[in-house]
Amino acid sequence: MTATDARTGTAPGTLSGQTVVLVGGSAGMGLETARQVRAAGGDVILVGRNTERLERAAQEVQARSTASFDAEDPARLERFLAELPGTIDHVLVTAGRPAYTPLDEVDVAAAGREFGGRIAMMMAVARASREKLRPGGTVLFVGGTGGRRPARGMTIMGGVTAAMPAVTASLALEIAPVRMNLIAAGFVDTPLSASLLGDQLEARRDQLRRTLPIGRVVGPADVAALAVHLMVNDAITGATYDIDGGQQFVPE
Repeated sequence: MTATDARTGTAPGTLSGQTVVLVGGSAGMGLETARQVRAAGGDVILVGRNTERLERAAQEVQARSTASFDAEDPARLERFLAELPGTIDHVLVTAGRPAYTPLDEVDVAAAGREFGGRIAMMMAVARASREKLRPGGTVLFVGGTGGRRPARGMTIMGGVTAAMPAVTASLALEIAPVRMNLIAAGFVDTPLSASLLGDQLEARRDQLRRTLPIGRVVGPADVAALAVHLMVNDAITGATYDIDGGQQFVPE
């Protein structure tokens, strides 16, 4: 006979009967997380900007539903979550792109919007989650580790990287008993990475294979496995988990 969690009615370590919203779920880390959620018995709702890609992903994972809009609009994202029918269990947000802009090329007003927009997105999702997520469910954001190492062009990213753990910890107190955690990823071999690096992608992969302590490149499945763990382990909140294969410890 299999034991069940009295709070969720599911077997420990599974997502059976649970619903996960994946913002940025049409490709890369979000889509791979959707696959692993489905493999663990959960249902998924996918959000993305590209309607065609979103529908392909939804068919693959048999998503409960989809929504196509720009998740970087905090008000739109909060409204979408608040209007979902019923209660959901977890939200994962992977939307957004890294920015590498030298100071002389920075549009200062745009930079302020970009920095503030990411923090506003976290606050919007957290606020909606208080009414929409069950106690013990979790809000997960994917951030980065790259901005921890000062470099030219990394001012905006460095600021966001530094702010997200502090925001996560404070919001975890604000929205309890809903949980909030942060996944801080280094280079992950995704379609977004390919689009950013272009013909430099294979060289970057080779460099990481040679220099990372783990001897391989981190992939979407690695991040997805961590995300699923943080969903099922309800003892974790307000935490930041690095997943970069040791990248931040290796000289560039």
